[in-house]
This record gives sequence, C-alpha cells and structure tokens, in this order.
Amino acid sequence: MKRLITLVFLTYCTFAFAQTSPNIYDIIDAVSEERLRQDVKTLADFGTRNTFSDTISETRGIGAARRWIKNEFETISKSCNNCLNVFYQKDFVTKEGNRRVPKDAWVVNVVAIQKGTKYPNRYVIMSGDIDSRASNTMDFTTDAPGANDNASGMAGAIEAARVLSKYQFESSIVYVGLSGEEQGLFGGAGLAAYAKEQDWDIIGVLNNDMIGNIEGVDGVIDNRTFRIFSEPITTAETDPEILARQARGRRFFGGEVDGTSRQLARYVHNTVKTYMPEMNPMMVYRLDRFGRGGHHRPFNDLGYPGIRIMEAHENYTQQHQDIRTENDIAYGDTFEHVNFGYAKKLTAVNAINMANLAWAPPAPSTVEIGGIVEASVKLKWNAVDGAKGYKIYWRDTTSPTWDHSRYVGNVTEFTLGGIVIDNFYFGVAAVDDDGFESVVVFPNKIMR
Repeated sequence: MKRLITLVFLTYCTFAFAQTSPNIYDIIDAVSEERLRQDVKTLADFGTRNTFSDTISETRGIGAARRWIKNEFETISKSCNNCLNVFYQKDFVTKEGNRRVPKDAWVVNVVAIQKGTKYPNRYVIMSGDIDSRASNTMDFTTDAPGANDNASGMAGAIEAARVLSKYQFESSIVYVGLSGEEQGLFGGAGLAAYAKEQDWDIIGVLNNDMIGNIEGVDGVIDNRTFRIFSEPITTAETDPEILARQARGRRFFGGEVDGTSRQLARYVHNTVKTYMPEMNPMMVYRLDRFGRGGHHRPFNDLGYPGIRIMEAHENYTQQHQDIRTENDIAYGDTFEHVNFGYAKKLTAVNAINMANLAWAPPAPSTVEIGGIVEASVKLKWNAVDGAKGYKIYWRDTTSPTWDHSRYVGNVTEFTLGGIVIDNFYFGVAAVDDDGFESVVVFPNKIMR
C-alpha cells in the first residue's frame, strides 16, 4: 500500500494539495553506494567492453560483461518472485557504410522488464551503456575500463532494478544495458525500433551516461549538481503539412520548448526539488552536449520522450582515452576516479522518477485552451482512466519550469479567473488518489 502525507499550501489565493509519499523517501534510502561500487568495479575489471571486443571469454570483453549483467538481472528477479522478464535484444550491424564499425557483429542489449499491474503496455525506461572505448574507437583490444563512461550508468540501472523490484507499479519499468553507443548509438536505435514494433506506449526514457564524476576538467568540484538534457519539441513527424501546421501553431500560441521530452525533463526537475532538495538539477535546453550524442536520441527520433541525465562537470582526460600518463596528467577512465556517493544520488534521482511515473495515471491526451481577450483562462481535457483529479500548471513564458499550480478536482474543464492567457504558458496533469501525477501536457488544441 502507498502511504501518504498531505500538505496544504496557498497558491495564487487558491488551495492546492501537494502530496509526498514516504515510499519515495524509502527508495532514496535504499540505493546502496557499496553495491554501486562493487558493480562498477566488476564492469571495469572486464578490461574492455568495446562493442566489438571478445565475446567468448568469461573474464574479458563485452560478451562476459553482458552475460554478467543478464545474470544480475536474473538474480534480482529471483528475489522478487520472478518479477523481471530478462532477455537479450540484438541487431546485426555491418562494417559497410559505418565508419566506426571495424567488423560485422551483433549489437546485443540486455533488457529487464518489470510489468505493470494496471497499464502493462505503458513503459518508463532507464538505460545505461554496456560498452566502453579507448582513444581509437576502432581499437577493440586495448584496455578501456570505462568506469565512469559508462559503468556508472550501467551500475545505476542494475541498482535501480534491485530497489524498485521490491514494489509493484501500475505501469511497466524497463531497466536496460545498451551496446554500440560509442560506434553510433546502435543499441538505442535497436531497442527503440523493437519498442515501435511491439507498440510500446513509452512514458519516458531516462538515459544515464556518466553519473559518477564530480571533479571537472575546469577544476570545479560539485557533488550536487547534475544536468538534464532534453530536446524542445519532437521532430519525428514526417508529413510536411502536419509539421507546417504545428509550426504555425507554435508561432502564434507558443510551445517551442514544450515537447514531450522537455516536459519529461521538467517532471524530473520537479520531483527532485520535492524529494531531494539538496540536489541541484540543471535543465539544459539542448538534445545533448554540443556536437555529441547519447542513447536517448534514437528514441527521440521515433517520437518517444527521452532525456539524458548526467554529471554537471566532465573530465575529458578520463573519457575516450588510452590509459597513460603524459605531462604528469593521468589519462584513462579508471575506477579510482568515480565518486560513488554522487553516483548513489543520481541513481536515486532515476529511481524516484521512475517510481512516480509508474505509479501515476496516464496523462491527458488532449488539452484545449481558450480565453482570448478575457481576464481568465479556460482549459478542457479528456478524462483519464485512473485519475481522481487534475492539476493545472502555469509559468511565465520565459520560465524553464512549471512554477504555479492549482489542483481542480475530478473535472474535465476549468476556468482560472483573473489570470490573463497572454502572460503565461499552461498545462494539465492527471493525479491519482495517492497524489502521484502524470507528466504535464501542454495544450494541443485551441478551444472554439
């Protein structure tokens, strides 16, 4: 059962109800720094996890690493009465036409699915990358321990499975190790295509790529700040007429930064500020780091909401580097550089957001807005299965986050009196009787 504490606060002279769940605090406390340490050490000790490295050895290479990851997920499943469906998902990639592929090979992902009790076809996904690389991405024999990039994210996904498998959720949760990231995001592309073929309804993808470094190459040391990268709007629509119509709508009514991935990023920001106020989530209005990529992008390419969660301060001497010392600088992504207290915090960030999303009802699919030349805003939305009420959010048009809200009860339309539509952006979320909220939905239809 989900136990709740209800707090009452005043927002714009109206009463709204903000609920927090003790279960979420329990999830934060359950994340183990020591287990993360052990798992990163195990992954780093495979020597190299290059996608094209040894697949036969039991102690070295990506084959040994993915078998170990699969065994960890299966062990977790045994402890929760076989609550995880664990399997390999793979695609064949060829050297021809791929400049970062040294030879033809299978790109193999390790997938563990915890099925939801009410909405089994709705999925929230946490991914980490299995593979690592040396200075030359085509070199699949040189040691590349990849302790932070990305054993930290992979260990986080395993640890989240250990913690969340103790609970039951209404929607499904996927924990996955993706391969082929360094050669062209092949693993993410393969799983995204698989999800499309299986007709998955994906709530969001939380891609974790480097969650264990606190000392940047710029000298900054920070164990509280982390970045959330998200694209502003989806570009998956291929019909030029629909794209043109959407662009015209955004020109006059806004929404340039209100796509599903950006709303997912705001959701993570809000959840962290509520349950982990000591942390500093940094919203970055960009798909990924400048000129670089991550495994959320293939999901975005197919129209799924996805974000990248990662450290705020990178150290480039420890990324994509052969292990060596030059000019008194130790290069290489080795175990001793990972800060496991920080990795624990970012693993908890993922776990609590997946729990909130998987316990929440679906979001409204249609939100209409009206209020032209009036001193009020009218909103109307479709009823959602499992929702016991709805919450209207609004923010200044230049604000990155939803800053104001009002719980309006179990209705499907509402008028916010005294708030001029021209001065704010608005959205609606569904809320269940335990206070768990869906992602906010930006209006997608003008009320006539």
